[in-house]
Amino acid sequence: MRFVLAPSPLLGPASWDATARALAERGYDVAVARPPALLEIGTDYYPALADALARACDGRAVLVAHSGAGAVAPSAVKAAAGRLAAVVFVDAILPHPGRSWFDTAPPQLRAQLEAGAQQGLLPAWDGWWPPGALERLVPDEAARAAVIAELEPLPMAYFEEAAPLDELDAPAAYLQLSGAYEEEARRAIRLGWPVVRLPLNHLATVTQGPAVAGAIETLAGKLAA
Repeated sequence: MRFVLAPSPLLGPASWDATARALAERGYDVAVARPPALLEIGTDYYPALADALARACDGRAVLVAHSGAGAVAPSAVKAAAGRLAAVVFVDAILPHPGRSWFDTAPPQLRAQLEAGAQQGLLPAWDGWWPPGALERLVPDEAARAAVIAELEPLPMAYFEEAAPLDELDAPAAYLQLSGAYEEEARRAIRLGWPVVRLPLNHLATVTQGPAVAGAIETLAGKLAA
């Protein structure tokens, strides 16, 4: 089984490093997708991100989408043209065809981000949270530095762009890591998807690689059964 790990568009590939190592140690073929940074894309963000994820697929793969990458999954499945066998959403936004990221965000968060925008740019992801929050999520200094090194200011246009109307045309499962994604996990249950809940945090992909890898393995096995 091959896994293609998709980082959130707000983060970078380092957010998957520990989990990728753990999956490889379990004997799986693993690739961490490296889509272009949002500032490099400039417009039509979803198609560009989807094409990058599709290019990471070689043979029949399972796409594992973290956080904001979940919204790109339907377009990635379409762009992969049969090379994606299933999708595992990990503490991820579920697909929202025809709606923007801002349309799905809590109103308070949207207002906070819009108030902090400067010349069409939002702060990098680590600037969204109170001092010390990232240190609590990722206590290891080296791992935290690797994540921070990939962060950069984010174009507001990405958050305003409506997702393509593509529907998810693949079996899917959901792994919840934090309380913030409780509603997404409940929606996945209503959709009849396999769901695993780990009481960790949103960046457990960085700090708890073996536990996250084990849950991904379990969910992928259920989808393949």
